[in-house]
Amino acid sequence: MNPETAQLRHDHEISRVIKGGWQLAGDHGSVDRDAAIRDMEAFLDAGITTFDCADIYVGVEEMIGAFIADLRRRRGASVADRVCVHTKLVPDLGRLADLRPEEVVAIIDRSLMRLQVDRLDLVQFFWWDLGQGDAVAALSVLKDEQAKGKIGNLGVTNWDIAETARFTEAGFDLVSTQVQYSVLDARPANGLADWATGQDMQLLCYGTLAGGFLTEHWLGAPDPGFAFANRSLVKYRLIIDEFGRWDRFQSLLRTLKAIGDKHGVGLSAVATRHVLDQPGVAAAIVGARYARHLPRTLEVFDLALDAEDRAALAAILAQADGPTGPVYGLERDRTSRHGRIMKYNLNTKPDDAVLGAADG
Repeated sequence: MNPETAQLRHDHEISRVIKGGWQLAGDHGSVDRDAAIRDMEAFLDAGITTFDCADIYVGVEEMIGAFIADLRRRRGASVADRVCVHTKLVPDLGRLADLRPEEVVAIIDRSLMRLQVDRLDLVQFFWWDLGQGDAVAALSVLKDEQAKGKIGNLGVTNWDIAETARFTEAGFDLVSTQVQYSVLDARPANGLADWATGQDMQLLCYGTLAGGFLTEHWLGAPDPGFAFANRSLVKYRLIIDEFGRWDRFQSLLRTLKAIGDKHGVGLSAVATRHVLDQPGVAAAIVGARYARHLPRTLEVFDLALDAEDRAALAAILAQADGPTGPVYGLERDRTSRHGRIMKYNLNTKPDDAVLGAADG
């Protein structure tokens, strides 16, 4: 097993599987905080050096910061410095109209404090509604903070070409765009991936395992509907609904399982490898909470899909109804069932409520 890496820039190397942080935040069920922090070391030692989090993932920056600080104390700065952290800056929807530069700086300083580092390796920028306020000015503040040494590189998240081009045309050097991409959701392949490559921008892909739906746990399971306490499961159950009926999803799982059995790996490794093999993709973000998930996570590095595997996947994916439209288009509509499950003001209100039910 040889963990793969990618270069976002000459000084920014990442593992091609990134340990995701959303599953450690609120609304995802109980988390053993101490165990989750302790187990981060096993991922690092296995070659998964890159960790994804966000200013709005409640408590997650602090958890990664505790891990880095403990690692620095026990094993020294050289080991702690191997940890590459990608965070985000997501101002509240309610603040966009008149967000002040000092508020943006305060969010960056808070992330530095939470993570217990002197520099943020990557800050991924998002703005809930580009029709409100001045997003270009806000990103300019991040560029200024980058010049001061507080930020290594800048990226964006959850935008398609039209939204992202506003910033590239304004002269920003964006190294990455983080988007949802999986065997269930190929929207980034409809133009964004090729366009991003032309901009020297690579894709960091979340939702690769659809919140755990793309695992053996759901193979052969009856349709659970939408009654989940875990908001991640609600989100990805909606994506399955866009893909097609539950029986079509089961056909996809059976196809993934057959390919995995052929190669001696789990179906989740096949789903992850499919994404890693797509043009423009630098890494897949996998939300494994604890080290017990690590062996399955690492299987992807031992897997090479052949022509027969790709043909089998193409046949089932050709039957998909969707999702269709631009990247994050369904989710951007706050009146849609995708948009109503979001929380839009977590930066200042960690107990923010969703707008409404998923109405599956």
